[in-house]
Amino acid sequence: MLGGADIQVSAIKKAKEMECYVITCDYLPNNPGHPFADEYHNVSTTDKEKVLELAQRLSIDGILAYASDPAAPTAAFVAEKLGLPTNPYAVVEIMSRKDLFRQFMQENGFLMPRAKAVTTYKEALEFHTSIGKDTIIKPVDSSGSKGIYKIEKTNQSFEAGFQAAISFSKAGIVIIEEFIYKKGYQIGGDGFLVNGELVFRCFGDIHFSQTNPLLPCSVSIPTLHEPHIVEKVHQEVQKLLSCVGMKMGALNFDILVDNEDNVYILEIGPRNGGNMIPELTAFSTGVDMKEYSIKTALGEDCTDLRLGEERRFFSHYVVHASKSGAVKSFTKSEILNKHLLYEHYNFKPGDRISSFSSSANRLGVLLLQYTNEEEMIELIYNMNKYLTIEIKE
Repeated sequence: MLGGADIQVSAIKKAKEMECYVITCDYLPNNPGHPFADEYHNVSTTDKEKVLELAQRLSIDGILAYASDPAAPTAAFVAEKLGLPTNPYAVVEIMSRKDLFRQFMQENGFLMPRAKAVTTYKEALEFHTSIGKDTIIKPVDSSGSKGIYKIEKTNQSFEAGFQAAISFSKAGIVIIEEFIYKKGYQIGGDGFLVNGELVFRCFGDIHFSQTNPLLPCSVSIPTLHEPHIVEKVHQEVQKLLSCVGMKMGALNFDILVDNEDNVYILEIGPRNGGNMIPELTAFSTGVDMKEYSIKTALGEDCTDLRLGEERRFFSHYVVHASKSGAVKSFTKSEILNKHLLYEHYNFKPGDRISSFSSSANRLGVLLLQYTNEEEMIELIYNMNKYLTIEIKE
């Protein structure tokens, strides 16, 4: 299991329930998942060669990068070298790098925003100017929405955005994309491939933080898009996955639909969603994607997996702060308690916390159930009324 972060604990526990001998590794020995494993090794999940060396020494039967973008290529690399179940490493690399993914889409005729990968500010400015409208700038190889900026057509701080974005890229590459204005909510959620077929998916709607409008703070399921849009999105996703050569395992979606009902696939992560999306999906559909991810990594049969009926209405919510400082107090309302299915927090009074600039500033995760859509939207977009973190700067 590559990683032992808070959002990976449930998968580690599930593997233990399935009577696996679980080995975790990352470079953070104090991560909360490691005590639940049988062994922990201090090896970075992005160091492919060292993870391979460890895996060979331990004679593993499977490897899983649960809910981790950076670790997904490592898992595929190691599994391919050892002849274990996996998607091809080259395919996972395409799915994990924004520049390679856009290049693949362009070469194969998929609808996509105008985009260009660049390494210098001069190239970036030239392409941004040629677009003639708002753009998005992203590091090609970061995760957790780190280093993503929207640049308005006439924005004077473009260079600052470029320098900030490229600072988050290990490869020193950013991608500039035309900003597409969406109809309704951006579509997120998870899916699962068996023998190349998208046999399961639970599409949800992405809600963005008012503190940072480019950073998701919630996904609600099921999606509120019309059934014909859901089916169109499913078909476009299947078409792309078949074309690229993905065969198995979990997927995390980031998709939008424009005012003409055109489907734009922004990203498909070759791994389970973070922030407890699989747990959220299980509440709605009854399907435990953690179990299927572990079975797939071990080469076990998953052909019984089917689409589950989606009960309404559920969401997760990423607890976050609007400003940095020391936590003075923390309170929840009785209204919020009535909706809670699960909660965990990564802070306590007295801790210093940071404002919500990336998912690394996550303070916890809530899983919630609602009786209707209106109730759900009210809580998600007014959470500061129901969950209050008082901060002393």
